[in-house]
Amino acid sequence: MQTSVLGALSAGMALILLSSPASAQVPPEVAQQLREIGPVVDPPRTALIYRPLQSRDMTGVKVVRDQRYGWHERHVLDVFAPADEAGVPRPVLIYVAGGGGNKIEQVPSGEAFYDNIMLWAVKNGMTGVNVQRLGGQGRAWDDPARDIGMVIHWIRQNIAMYRGNPDRVFIWAHSAGTGPTSAYIAHAHTHGPAGVGLKGAVLMGGNINIAPVVVNVPQGQGRGGRGDGAGAGRGDGAGRGAGDGGRGRGAVDPATQLARSNLPGLRATSVTLFFGAGEVDTPGAVAFVNTARTEICRGKATCQAVIFKDHSHMSSVFSPNTEDDSVTAPILKWMRSIR
Repeated sequence: MQTSVLGALSAGMALILLSSPASAQVPPEVAQQLREIGPVVDPPRTALIYRPLQSRDMTGVKVVRDQRYGWHERHVLDVFAPADEAGVPRPVLIYVAGGGGNKIEQVPSGEAFYDNIMLWAVKNGMTGVNVQRLGGQGRAWDDPARDIGMVIHWIRQNIAMYRGNPDRVFIWAHSAGTGPTSAYIAHAHTHGPAGVGLKGAVLMGGNINIAPVVVNVPQGQGRGGRGDGAGAGRGDGAGRGAGDGGRGRGAVDPATQLARSNLPGLRATSVTLFFGAGEVDTPGAVAFVNTARTEICRGKATCQAVIFKDHSHMSSVFSPNTEDDSVTAPILKWMRSIR
């Protein structure tokens, strides 16, 4: 991998762009299409780019859908496991989607994601768990984080049946999914009796409550596009989505915001963190990664904060399971480095 520091943006922020060798770069024609879409949240157009690149090979993969992990009808998850039930336990990867929290991103063209992340996980030696989540509207601010806790509890109780190792669990949250996930990690009262239950967490394309630190979006770039149903289009990369530890749906006073802040918990957590956004992501998501680099990752050798060259808000999660491994290769290397 090659890391380069570009010149500061108009707001004075430096972007650290991650690019890999030629085999792990966004194909030039794809990069051009992503830049034409721009720094907005556009699942339909991005799906048209990446769905033809997806491998449909399910050889050696067993899929068990709609396993109930909680009390609500939306509290279901899919498990992707190796078809061969013999062998050593595998690391577990949980995926928490953005938008409305659907484990399947169905777009008008009829092409669906996020099975692609699950297939990538199994092909790289993991057992995958794809979560459908319930939003936070009409609920307590920390209820969505408690939902993540129910997923962790389900994994501890059941994942061994799918060759998963309950003591080596990673979570990848995207956009509005970073809210409940980060709040879960940061607030110990949402954990079960066994503790946080995670080795590492990828927080991608989000902007969460880290009061009193303010994430400064470059002037004139406050809006991130059409939105994904949970706040990612408000220019904060999903920071206004429900259950993010304080911002939630609707304003809260500064004292409440501070009391619900994820910052102390993220700084103190034993969970190794990876913050990411695309170079062509929503402005708030890019600004948050640069802020996390200095406010959360500083002094922590395994904590990473990365801007992925040429990627957009949706391509970072639509590209797994294609030959474009410019996002997944660094994440996989980071996961394997964690003990």
